[in-house]
Amino acid sequence: QVHLVESGGGLVQAGGSLRLSCAASKSFFSVRAMAWYRQATGKRREWVASISLGGNVKKYADSVEGRFTISRNNVKNMVALQMNSLKPEDTAVYYCNKESASTRDDYWGQGTQVTVSS
Repeated sequence: QVHLVESGGGLVQAGGSLRLSCAASKSFFSVRAMAWYRQATGKRREWVASISLGGNVKKYADSVEGRFTISRNNVKNMVALQMNSLKPEDTAVYYCNKESASTRDDYWGQGTQVTVSS
């Protein structure tokens, strides 16, 4: 059974930082590359960053490159997203899931709300 719980969101001023965390079930997490996604109000869910199973390959959307850092802890079955230099356009609900997750066909957790004020 898939279990994904995101946390760490909140309200922050532009230029500030937040660190998101995601706890996943071991059976799901331990065999997959993981990713963060986000969905702003009225927009489609979009991919933000991915990390390989071993943690050595990381990819980022152009919009967050250089500001966000994805990491994973394969002992604790957790993936994190360090977000620096936040901008109002980063405001969204953030979700973790496997890489290339399907909005329609895959299980999604509740997400965590990030709001960046200008």
